[in-house]
Amino acid sequence: MPKFTLADLEKRIAERAQADAAQSYTRALIDKGIDHCAKKMGEEAFETAIAAVQQDKGRLISEASDLLYHLLVVLKVRGVTLAEVEAELDKRTAQSGHDEKASRK
Repeated sequence: MPKFTLADLEKRIAERAQADAAQSYTRALIDKGIDHCAKKMGEEAFETAIAAVQQDKGRLISEASDLLYHLLVVLKVRGVTLAEVEAELDKRTAQSGHDEKASRK
């Protein structure tokens, strides 16, 4: 059984973004605009943090899944690909996290 990846999720979001909003939550979300999409992502980030603090592994997994989905929707709306994010992460592995953070403008 093949593993489901973030790339698979990105592809599914791209496909669902082309569907009718009545049939696709993704399309309906995108139709509400970037402000709404970003707000939903923020809500999911907060819920993920709460689940982590509460040490509820099942809820953390569920909320993290929601967060990743909403993050990829925001990236889609802004025209940013997962490959671009992965490339940035790859660049950052060339130095320590402290050095990378200090180098940000």
